[in-house]
Amino acid sequence: MTTTEHSGSGDISRSLELLWGTGERPSRGPKPGLTLQRIVTAAIAVADAEGLAAVSMRRLSAELGTGTMSLYRYVPGKAELLDLMLDQVQSFDPDAHTPGLGWRETLEMVARGSWQLYERHPWLLQVDQSRPILGPNAMAGLEFALRGLDGLGLTDRERVHVIVTVEGFATGVARTHLNSATAEKRTGVSDEEFWKAHAPAMEQALASGRFPMQAALDEDTFTGRGEDIFEFGLKSLLDGIGAFIAARARDTAEK
Repeated sequence: MTTTEHSGSGDISRSLELLWGTGERPSRGPKPGLTLQRIVTAAIAVADAEGLAAVSMRRLSAELGTGTMSLYRYVPGKAELLDLMLDQVQSFDPDAHTPGLGWRETLEMVARGSWQLYERHPWLLQVDQSRPILGPNAMAGLEFALRGLDGLGLTDRERVHVIVTVEGFATGVARTHLNSATAEKRTGVSDEEFWKAHAPAMEQALASGRFPMQAALDEDTFTGRGEDIFEFGLKSLLDGIGAFIAARARDTAEK
């Protein structure tokens, strides 16, 4: 899934006002019951079903049974609406989880939460969030992760680096997994047909002797599921972070 949209590309101040409820509320519109929450929820439903490209103010007006101009009383446009969608799907209540989780359990929750989020909302992979708009849900999730890494002797920058690394891992594996899952629908070519087309060229290449390591691979080498890769990578990543934390503790004790 290629990037097609960018968070924070609209009126940043207006997006923040809408996320935090600090701006002026629209006067009563012509459609009773129309609210910002309903608009955002409808936009997410359209994106989940048909992809982000299907979301437009005109489409949402049809879904909600109102005039397009009525929507602009609540949100300036699609860019700001996207910021609201991103924060809403990240709905997270850290107080709902078991208090006192260790750092590893916390990071596991962060990684699995990201993985599950992309599975529920694959369109998220089309959004470049290098400049995120920090709404209440996004900040609640970050607060949870920071709390789990507190008291380990890490600097604030290191704690953020750890969180970004774990989320980046989950996003990367989810992207490959979901791209593979949707490839048949996108191209009309099944996985079996795709790899079968490689057979003549690969048989010749492997028989040439130029790729002995690949020629010696077991037949089931590439049959691992995306979930298997995720679990293997997450364990290995957390083991490495654990070694870093342990080394920091030893250095601190020696001073």
